[in-house]
Amino acid sequence: MTPPRPLGIDVGGTKCLGVVLDGDGAVAAEARRETPKNAPALVDALADIVGELGSAPAVGVGLPGLIDRDGTLVASAHLGAMAGLRLAARLEDRLGVPVRVGNDATFATWAERTLGAGRGCDDMVMVTLGTGIGGGIVAAGRLVLGRNGFAGEFGHMVVDPGGPPCPCGRQGCWERYASGSGLARLARDAALGGRIGRVVELAGGDVHAVRGEHVQQAAREGDAGARAVVDAFARWVAIGLVNLTNALDPQVFVLGGGLAEGADLYLAPIDRWFTELLYGGSVRPRPTLRFAALGPCAGAVGAALLAAGDG
Repeated sequence: MTPPRPLGIDVGGTKCLGVVLDGDGAVAAEARRETPKNAPALVDALADIVGELGSAPAVGVGLPGLIDRDGTLVASAHLGAMAGLRLAARLEDRLGVPVRVGNDATFATWAERTLGAGRGCDDMVMVTLGTGIGGGIVAAGRLVLGRNGFAGEFGHMVVDPGGPPCPCGRQGCWERYASGSGLARLARDAALGGRIGRVVELAGGDVHAVRGEHVQQAAREGDAGARAVVDAFARWVAIGLVNLTNALDPQVFVLGGGLAEGADLYLAPIDRWFTELLYGGSVRPRPTLRFAALGPCAGAVGAALLAAGDG
C-alpha cells in the first residue's frame, strides 16, 4: 500500500491551490477551487480539495494575512470578511487529521529553503513581491514565526511616512512602492508625466490602464522610459532589502511572487542599488540575491512540508 503523502493548500485572493508531494518533494497531483467569499464556504472548498487529492496524515493551509499560532485568521486584506475564523480547528473537526495553518508567504519561504533557491541555507529571508509584499525568515535553520506567529509582514514597513495610503490604514508602506501594484503606480506616474509613451501605447493608449506587464514588455524592447521605471522600482526594492539586512543579517535573500517572472529585468538593478545603499557595503559580507525557483506552487508545497513535520 502506498503511504499517505504530504498535502498542502495555498489560499489566494481568487483561487485555492492544493498539492500532494511525492517522496522527493515534487508535486505529484494538484487540485484547484475558486476562493469563496465566506468562512463556511471556504471550509467546504478546502475539504473538497483534500477529498479530491486523497487521504493525508496531516494537512497544511497557507493564507494571506496575520495568522496566529493557533491557526486563527486575525486579519487579511484579501479575506477580511473571514477575520476571526479558527480555520485549523474547523478543518480538524471536519477532516479528522491535524491541520497546520499559517501565513502563505512564510510557508513559501520554507519550501524555497527546503527545495528551491534557498536550499540548504540556514540564514535566509524570502520576500514575495506580488500585489503586496510578504515574506518569511529562516534563522539557524529554523523557520521564525515570532511571538504571535506574525513575523514576515515586511510589506508594512514604513519607508516614506508622507507616501501614498496603504490598504492597512497607514501611509508609505514598502509595498506601496516595491510590489507589483507599486510598479504599476510608478509607471502610471511616469505616464502622466509623458515619460513612457511606448508603455501607454501597449496599454491601449489609456494611462490609467498601465500595468507592470506593459512596463516589462517595453523594457525588453529597449524603451528608455520603461527601463527608467524599472530602475526606480529596483531602488525601492533595494531600500527594503537594505533595511532587512541591517536588522537580520541574512546569508541569502530569495525574491518570489509574481515579479519573479521578470527576474532577467529586475535582478541586476536591484543588486546594483542594494550594493550602493547597504551600510558598510564595502567592508562587510553581503547577502546574495536570488529569485525564487518553485513558482506559484511554493506556498502549497511549504504547507505540505510543514504539515508533515518538516521544519
